Amino acid sequence: MARFLVDENLPYYFNLWNSEEFVHVIDLANIKTDNDIWDYAKKNNLIIVTKDSDFSNKILYKSPPPKVIHIRFGNLRIQEFYRLLVIMWTDIEENIKSHKLVNVYIDRIESLG
Repeated sequence: MARFLVDENLPYYFNLWNSEEFVHVIDLANIKTDNDIWDYAKKNNLIIVTKDSDFSNKILYKSPPPKVIHIRFGNLRIQEFYRLLVIMWTDIEENIKSHKLVNVYIDRIESLG
């Protein structure tokens, strides 16, 4: 069963996100706007994984669902981006269990709410 909704601004072909736990926005025909993504995640109790700050800003004044994982690496080569996510993913999943927002930086993870 899906637990995460991966925004279209993130790489699609990561092994990390290639399982039944992940749904990709790009695969959802009628999901076009940030509001559509938010509503879909809320309705299906999914955690949004994104690089878009609009979602992390929105969750600061809303109550889950959905929760948000905001990847804040900036521009990295795809191999380095993937390597960092693989290293950090277990910690990210642990943090999102008890927080509504997890900000993921290149050198740290910060959890809020």
